[in-house]
Amino acid sequence: MNDFTFQTTPRAICETGGLSRLGELMTGLGVGRAIVICDAGIAACGFGHRAVASLKAAGIGAAVFDQVQADPPVHVVRSAVEAARAFEADGVIGLGGGSSLDTAKLVALLVRSDQKIEELYGTDLARGRRLPLIQVPTTAGTGSEVTWVSVVTSDANEKKAIYSPQLLPDVALLDAELTLGMPPRVTAATALDAMVHAIEAYTSRTRKNVVSDALAMKGLQLLGANIRRVVADGSDIEARSAMLQGSMLAGMAFVNASVAAVHALSYPLGARFHVPHGHSNALVMSPVFRFNMPVAEKAYAELAACLLPDRRFASDAEAAEAFVAELEQLVASVGLETRLSQMGVTGADIPDMAKEVTVGIQRLLANNPRNMNFDEVVSIYQAVL
Repeated sequence: MNDFTFQTTPRAICETGGLSRLGELMTGLGVGRAIVICDAGIAACGFGHRAVASLKAAGIGAAVFDQVQADPPVHVVRSAVEAARAFEADGVIGLGGGSSLDTAKLVALLVRSDQKIEELYGTDLARGRRLPLIQVPTTAGTGSEVTWVSVVTSDANEKKAIYSPQLLPDVALLDAELTLGMPPRVTAATALDAMVHAIEAYTSRTRKNVVSDALAMKGLQLLGANIRRVVADGSDIEARSAMLQGSMLAGMAFVNASVAAVHALSYPLGARFHVPHGHSNALVMSPVFRFNMPVAEKAYAELAACLLPDRRFASDAEAAEAFVAELEQLVASVGLETRLSQMGVTGADIPDMAKEVTVGIQRLLANNPRNMNFDEVVSIYQAVL
């Protein structure tokens, strides 16, 4: 067995209607003035107002920054930091999808720091302590509420990841009521993101361990058993709660074991073509998993039990093939586009995308179960063009 260290958010609360406890939880962290970080959609649907009401009822000053964008550009993060400084916030709440949660992490870290965001790209480069931070996801997908990573879009229009233990929040608050309004496409895309987190964590080449494996399998089981239910009926609160829990477990798994080539190949799709992150994963996961099959067959066979619990297989090869085929059928069944060309990608774009992956995102390729070079990345993109 390999030596390992496992870290995650110290407190997770899964409670329907739990948003009403926000003021109580922030009081417990010693916060007197809190800023809520969200996007315009979350503010418009009233979640931001509900968060502020809970804070004010607890005697906490409250403000809202509602300008978060998908794949958050660093200029938006800078604006959020300045808003928090102007309000003199001493606590931060991330409310929304992964982009809002990732932005909130950086706001909490940078409000009292003299570091620039560009100095943080990479691993363990942050200095000092962050402000108290509570993360409240409204999608079941990113798992950002339990990870110490934040992904932003640089001024050069490239996705950059920041890894630091300081980014782990104090509390993850999972309230399934907040996910009831997600449209089917968003529900499907974010769920597939969470499923890829679990799968890539389980097949991680270098950092997987017994804890991440257990979390990945249980997370994938919950996600696989409920994704079709929530896409078909967004008001199914039981299934919504199961999806949030599965996403959280997958997040705990991947941040400790790392993701790999699916995420690496998806990054240029988000940064260059603004494909939602979960959808970009769904576009490339099948050819990546089939590429990995010669070395990951046993792991995929083990994961087949999570998605196909009632099936029995004669061999690992049969189980692994059924596992990938089930994922392909799942993507087709939830109505997402399956070709890069449908998202605006052309053949001429592929070489630059492949260069970005093999040069700029080597940290994820290095964790893939099978080595992948430039020509192989090109071939995978071409397979789904």
